[in-house]
Amino acid sequence: MPRKLLAPQKSLSFSTRVWRGSNDFSAMNAARGGYRVFSANSTAACTELAKRITERMGIELGKAVVYQEDNGETRVEIKESVRGQDIFIIQTMPCRDVNTAVMELLIMAYALKTSCSKNIIGVIPYFPYSKQCKMRKRGSVVCKLLASMLAKAGLTHLITMDLHQKEIQGFFSFPVDNLRASPLMLQYIQEEIPDYRNAVIVAKSPDAAKRAQSYAERLRLGLAVIHGEAQCTELDMADGRQSPPAVRNLTLHTGLELPLMMAKEKPPISVVGDVGGRIAIIVDDIIDDVESFVAAAEILKERGAYKIFVMATHGILSAEAPRLIEESSIDEVVVTNTVPHEVQKLQCPKIKTVDVSLILSEAIRRIHNGESMAYLFRNIAVDD
Repeated sequence: MPRKLLAPQKSLSFSTRVWRGSNDFSAMNAARGGYRVFSANSTAACTELAKRITERMGIELGKAVVYQEDNGETRVEIKESVRGQDIFIIQTMPCRDVNTAVMELLIMAYALKTSCSKNIIGVIPYFPYSKQCKMRKRGSVVCKLLASMLAKAGLTHLITMDLHQKEIQGFFSFPVDNLRASPLMLQYIQEEIPDYRNAVIVAKSPDAAKRAQSYAERLRLGLAVIHGEAQCTELDMADGRQSPPAVRNLTLHTGLELPLMMAKEKPPISVVGDVGGRIAIIVDDIIDDVESFVAAAEILKERGAYKIFVMATHGILSAEAPRLIEESSIDEVVVTNTVPHEVQKLQCPKIKTVDVSLILSEAIRRIHNGESMAYLFRNIAVDD
């Protein structure tokens, strides 16, 4: 039989040969599936948490330079390729220079966006301006503005911890993982507070009662709430209205008058619950202006509490907070390292720190690998 002539095969182009090469394809896939962790802070104290996270993950911090020029402008330079990779930006907010930290984060996010990063995930343990999440008189909802700025800069995901109000997550146009520090705080209470079974969880205001109740139920402890005229009037101003109205009678049209509103009057300060002969543990999400905590500690001391702890996720501790704590009846203040506070610890030995890098590093790993985040919220109450 005559032999059949085989049609000559077309030579493959260089790009096709590179694409079909299994080794080259695997290398390309690995490069595209990689990730980097950057720190957007220009000060050494603020990069401590980022270093702890990368040490737990067994990787190095991404190579970038963040600095302030003499004219006050912020400059960010990315020193390695980030094309097609998941990028995590860790940004802690120093209490004395929040606005600079925000600009560093925005500029770095935009630099990574223009460098063709696949995803840009912001790791912001303490989200700044979170207290300005409600309209007050003729003010503005700054938290919403910041969320829009982050989205415009290029962020596609956010990891944060214990937002001041959980409704803040609705300000963002991309996914938000609001992690909780309560498991670490509960562990600290059980391991570091002797005779914690004789303790009572205290809410320094009715606003913090739900968080305190959640702690009390899981520790099987009692609950106490401080209520009265010494409380902060944040909710009074939240809706932008005054009570009573400035005008006695407001006439809308002939024959219609609004009734005179009774002025709000808080009752004398009181403690709902028994704290006599017990350890009082005050829990909250933020400790910044410590005057309310100091006042609460004095009341608890008068009611018979023999030891007083204050526990909060974010220890901003601004202004004269370390001095006030040192001179107060508070025995210990326990905060996490979401906000750098090494200077405050030198001024006040009562301040103790709980490390949250374990939770944040696990969140980064799960998001990059596409795993469920449900494990990090296991046994977490809604009111934490």
